Amino acid sequence: MKRYIIYIASAFLVAGLSSCEDTLTEKPDSFYEKDTYFTSEAKAEMAIYGIYSSLSDQNHYGSCEMATPSSDDTYYVNGTNTDGTRRDISHYMVTPTNTWLANIWRLNYQGIDRANLAIASIEKMAGYDTNTKLRQLDAEARFLRAFQAFDLVKYWGDVPFKTTYSAEYASAFGERVDREKIYDAIIEDLNFAKENLPWATASSSPERATQGAARALLMRVCLQRAGYSLRMNGKLERPDEAVRQACFKQVVEEWKAFAGSSHGFYADGYEGLFKSFNELKLNSTESIFEIAFDFNAPKRTSGWWGTYNGPEVAAPVLSNPNDVSKYMGRANAFFRVVPEWYNFFDNNDSRRDVMICQYKYTWDTKTNSHVKSKPQAADKWYPGKWRREWMALGYLDPNCTDVNFCPLRYADVVLMAAEAYNEIGQPAEAWNLINQIRARAGAAVVTADNYAAVYKAPKVYDLPFISDGDEQGRVRTALYWERGFELAFEGQRKFDLIRWGVLKDALTLFGEKSKVNSGKTKPYPAYINFVSGKHELFPIPLSEMQSNPKLEGKNNPSY
Repeated sequence: MKRYIIYIASAFLVAGLSSCEDTLTEKPDSFYEKDTYFTSEAKAEMAIYGIYSSLSDQNHYGSCEMATPSSDDTYYVNGTNTDGTRRDISHYMVTPTNTWLANIWRLNYQGIDRANLAIASIEKMAGYDTNTKLRQLDAEARFLRAFQAFDLVKYWGDVPFKTTYSAEYASAFGERVDREKIYDAIIEDLNFAKENLPWATASSSPERATQGAARALLMRVCLQRAGYSLRMNGKLERPDEAVRQACFKQVVEEWKAFAGSSHGFYADGYEGLFKSFNELKLNSTESIFEIAFDFNAPKRTSGWWGTYNGPEVAAPVLSNPNDVSKYMGRANAFFRVVPEWYNFFDNNDSRRDVMICQYKYTWDTKTNSHVKSKPQAADKWYPGKWRREWMALGYLDPNCTDVNFCPLRYADVVLMAAEAYNEIGQPAEAWNLINQIRARAGAAVVTADNYAAVYKAPKVYDLPFISDGDEQGRVRTALYWERGFELAFEGQRKFDLIRWGVLKDALTLFGEKSKVNSGKTKPYPAYINFVSGKHELFPIPLSEMQSNPKLEGKNNPSY
C-alpha cells in the first residue's frame, strides 16, 4: 500500500495539476487540465494522493518536521553552532531565514491548495450527493487540509488561510486570519471527515485517513485550542472557561466513539509497536494514521526516520558495492536525549529502554561489520524509537529509510481523553485511563497511596509550576510525566508544554538540572536562549514576508 500511494501521487504531480506555478505553453501528453480532469472516481482518488505527497516529501515530514518539536524537556539537537536549519530551531536561535521552516511553510500551503482544488472539484462531480466513494474522497481531502492547517496554527499562530484554490498568482497571497477562525474551519472539516469516512478494519491501511484519524485529530485540535498560545500582542493567552469546557467535552465525545472501533493497544506490547514501525509492518489497531515513505519511489519520498533521530550508526565501508544488502545504512544521530528521564521510569516500565538508547554502532574494518558499543556517556544517549538495528538490512541510499511516521496513535487518544475528563471534573475516570497506559507498559498502577512515590521527588522532579494540592492537580502532574514517558519524540511534547503554559518553566527546570549542562559548555542551551513571548511561535519565513504584501511587513512577536 505504501508504494502504491506514493507512486500514484508522483504520477499525479507529473500530470501537471500542482498549482498556479504551471507556466508551460506547450503541455506534455501527461498534462491534465484541472477544469476537465475530475471525471471519474479513479482520477479524483489520484488527486487525493497528490495531497498526501506534500506530507511525504523529504523536506516535510521526511526530515524537517523532526526539528519543530525540539527542544522540549526530553530531547535536543547535538551541536550548538548556528546552522540555519535544525540546530537553530532546537536551540531557540531561529530566524526568518531558516530553510527548514521555509520548507515546512511551503509544503503545508502546497498541500492545502491541492486539497482546496480536490474538494471543490469533487463536490461538483456528477452524482456526488449519492456517491459514497466520492464523499469519502472529499472527507479524506478535508482531513488532510485540516491536518496541515493545524500544523500552521501550532507553528505560526495567525496565518494566511483560505479554503479556495489559488488559480492565479495574485490569489495565492492573503492577510493573516485569526487562529480562532482557522480552528473553526479545521473543526468543520474534521466533523465532515468523521461522518463520511469509515472506521479502520484489520485489513485497512493506516496510510489512509479513516474515521478514527479524523476523531483523534479533532481531539488534539480541541485540546490545543483550549490551551495557551502566543498572540500577536506578545502575550500567552487562552480562551475563556466556557470555550475551554466546550473543547474538553468535545474531546470526551470523540473518545466515546472509539469504544465501538477496532482501535486499541498493539498486541505485541510497547517495544513490539516500535519494532513494527521499523520493520515496515502496517497495523491499524494502535496506529491510527501514518505518513508514508518509500525510498524506492520517485519525487523525494524517502525519509530519515531512524537516521536523524535514532542511535548513531557508522557508515559501512564496503569494497564491493553489491554487498549493501547485507548491512545497515548509516545514522548520523542529530538528536540527543535529556538523560535524567532514564531514572524517572519504573524499573519494569517497558517504555524506558525504547525511549532511550545508550549505545551506538561503529564500523570494524578488520571484520567488515558493525559493532555495538558499550553504554556511552549520558550526553551521547539517543532517542530509541527508530533504530537501524530494527530495520531490514540493506539500503539504496545509506542515509535514508522508508520507515513511516505515525502522528496519531491510540495511546495518545487515551491520554487526551484522560486530560479532558480531568478538566471537566471527572478525575477518577482520568486515573482509570492513565493506569491503562501504565499497565500496557508494565508499570505499577498509581493509587492515592503511591502517587508521591511515582510523581514526586526523589523519583522524578517536583514541578513547582503545576500545583498538585487537589485531585485535578495530581492528574495534571501525572499527565505531565505520562505524556513524556509514552510520547517522547513523537511530535507532541513541546506543544503540550506550550498549551499548558509551562514550556519556559520546563526548559529551565531540566536545563539547570541536567548533567549534560554541568560543565562550562551547555550542549542543551534551550533554557538559556528561550524567550517567553517569542519562541512559542516560529518566525514567518523571510521569503513569504518579502513576497506577500498583505502581511504588511509584520512578522510574529519579537522577530
